[in-house]
Amino acid sequence: MMILEKYFKLKDNNTTIKREIVAGITTFLTMAYILSLNPGFLSDAGMDWNRVFSAVAISSAIACLFMGLFANLPFALGPGVGLGAFFSYTVCIQMGYSWRFAITAIFVEGIIFILLSIFKIREAIVDGIPEVLKKSIGVGIGLFVTFIGLKNSGIVVADDSNLVGLTRDWMIGAPLVTLVGLIVIGILMYYNVKGAILIGMLVATIVGIPLGVTTFSVGSFVPAKPYFFEFAFDEIVESSSVFVDFVIVTFIFLFDDMFNTVGTLVGCAQSSGFVKKDGKIPNCGRALLSDAIGTTVGSIFGTSTVTTFVESSAGIVAGGRTGLTAVVTAVLFLISLFLAPIFSIIPSAATASALIIVGVLMISPIYTIDFTTDFTDGIPAFLTIIMMICTSSIPNGIMFGIFSYVILKVLAGKVKTISKSLWVVSFLFLVSAIVSIL
Repeated sequence: MMILEKYFKLKDNNTTIKREIVAGITTFLTMAYILSLNPGFLSDAGMDWNRVFSAVAISSAIACLFMGLFANLPFALGPGVGLGAFFSYTVCIQMGYSWRFAITAIFVEGIIFILLSIFKIREAIVDGIPEVLKKSIGVGIGLFVTFIGLKNSGIVVADDSNLVGLTRDWMIGAPLVTLVGLIVIGILMYYNVKGAILIGMLVATIVGIPLGVTTFSVGSFVPAKPYFFEFAFDEIVESSSVFVDFVIVTFIFLFDDMFNTVGTLVGCAQSSGFVKKDGKIPNCGRALLSDAIGTTVGSIFGTSTVTTFVESSAGIVAGGRTGLTAVVTAVLFLISLFLAPIFSIIPSAATASALIIVGVLMISPIYTIDFTTDFTDGIPAFLTIIMMICTSSIPNGIMFGIFSYVILKVLAGKVKTISKSLWVVSFLFLVSAIVSIL
């Protein structure tokens, strides 16, 4: 116990071993859906579901261990949802390339990320984001996570106008399970009960049994062998057109992963009080390097881009303040290799209640954003928040926020308030927009 206390500096971070364990479990449960979702995506591209499942568990565990032991931060990592969908449905199905082609692009992306992290280029990008945008990123992520929870629960659904609306069945089935979990978490938090989020999810899981929402699956407890170095460099050099496509695909993976990670780190750190007075995140460089290593390791074992998960905010809300939270999450990912049928019991409706609560707790920085006096701050902050939610993309929210911030500051004669790294980021977003159009 003393070793853990000393290594993770628990007292300095005003936390305990018990609190960190609860936070790690909470984080794992809110992101455990990726263990089935990512293999589902990649199996559509021709990969073996069981082998990808093992790859997800192993790569997520390794990445979380790096984040916990190397960076001492409570952020968890796993294959990103959007990047996994792009992997299968755009690169492999729409463009017609093999899954090995896509895995190779992710491997190259990971190597580039490692280099960018070592030379502190990604860290400079994080430090260069204005304080008002850092606050709005945190708020946007909180509301985005809430939206994910409402969507996963089935409370909000797509309507005929391609918008979202309230389901007619919000008082039965999965929506009811989510609402029960939400109420339990809320009342436990009111009475300051430790582990309120985790308890709420477990109660919701139990309630879901008679409602048919919580189901028990029969599966193998023997893990499948993951892929290993299944790259296709020979496919890339077949022709100049294939090589150009490879460069574009790699750039898209790189760009989306970069700003997804940056946004998640900034947002979660801002809402939890990690950000220092000078606006910097402690051990930010190590966190970014851990993310880059996770991506590279993930490609080696055969899964899509590993990135920092926004669901880490659930563990932070549950009290996680050090890398011990991430280590606990890593251990659970390793255990999931052998206990997949058990971990699959907790329904998304139960974890949805936790995600909704996260939004409640991450919205507080909005009160410190000036939306009325200085519109060169207020408009970018608002666009960051609203575009993150409406486009279901953290990078899109950051892009609109930064673009509007730079343009408005220039037109207002406040060019000096724009950092050098922000100019670089704006250029990268412009290049990304052009690439997407082409």
